[in-house]
Amino acid sequence: MTDTLTNPKSTARTADEEFTAFVEASATRLRRTAYLMCRDWHLAQDLTQQTFTKMYASWKRIRTSANLEGYSRRVLMNLVFDRSKRRSGSEIVLAELPDQPGRETAPELRLALVDALARMGVEDRAVLVLRHAEDHSVETVATILGVSVSVVKMRNARALARLREMLGDDF
Repeated sequence: MTDTLTNPKSTARTADEEFTAFVEASATRLRRTAYLMCRDWHLAQDLTQQTFTKMYASWKRIRTSANLEGYSRRVLMNLVFDRSKRRSGSEIVLAELPDQPGRETAPELRLALVDALARMGVEDRAVLVLRHAEDHSVETVATILGVSVSVVKMRNARALARLREMLGDDF
């Protein structure tokens, strides 16, 4: 009779099953957050996969963590921040020209919001996405981003004001 303490293969299988369950439960949420940060579904998928790769590499250490969701968000945001530091240029590629009068439908408003987010700095975008799109508390956002609560409040207020300025009163 073998148990998980004496059978390392059984322990590895259990850890892999736990990781698989975590990935299945959180992949959609992480991919959506990544998309809101980078505005590119393919890059969002890559960032999500990189997040899971980094987490799998240290899964044995972190799997008993009380907050794997928060940990995954932190890894994702670090990848987004690292990518924005390496990016060579600030060109934003759009599928359509932004100035197209007479096309004010609900999907267009969502696209306008995503476009406006893309024009913001990565730190401000992270605060807005985590705070408003994912509906996290100020304290949770501060923990995820590794900043103080006052920094989150200040960035949130400034970013919302800038977002309102970019989108105009009609939004």
